[in-house]
Amino acid sequence: MSFLEGGVDEAGRGPVVGPMVIAVVVGDGGVLARLGVRDSKRLSPERRERLYQLILEAADCVNYVVVEPAVVDTYVWRGLLNALELDYTAKLIELCPADVYYVDSPDVDPRRYGSALEFITGRRVVAMHKGESVPQVAAASIVAKVVRDRLVALLKKEVGDFGSGYPSDPRTREWLKWGRLPPECVRWSWRTLRGESP
Repeated sequence: MSFLEGGVDEAGRGPVVGPMVIAVVVGDGGVLARLGVRDSKRLSPERRERLYQLILEAADCVNYVVVEPAVVDTYVWRGLLNALELDYTAKLIELCPADVYYVDSPDVDPRRYGSALEFITGRRVVAMHKGESVPQVAAASIVAKVVRDRLVALLKKEVGDFGSGYPSDPRTREWLKWGRLPPECVRWSWRTLRGESP
């Protein structure tokens, strides 16, 4: 039996609009590297879409979870955004078995984050910053980003172009200020948003 390696990463941690998506990819790192996986932020949307399909074909297991803004808010209001990632990452690890998981750590102390995941899941976890250097993490980054981008595109099709969804984006701030976005699509817990809602 071969040694299976998995990677976990997220997309959409920082925006004030839309969900956060966390993904896991288990597969051969060499195969994924040959596909050209890298940090999703360094790829064009078209390249991410193409790689997404190739990852689905090449990986042993791919899964993701969409964390809606209201759920993000419940964690953020309690000061537990890293705990949100911990909880959902643990669930994803349970769904995609591997011998070791490489995880892009949201915690300033990756060892602490990795130890917590190991405690919860009973699996071996290596948490790190800039985890996209590991092909499985880069692949998870791409999966998470593509899924989130598709969901945001659907929202824009429904309500119009609200910009990037980040609180620093003037267009997004304008849409929030005038209440043009459905309330369930907004993370009301974001500090930069307070005072911008109608």
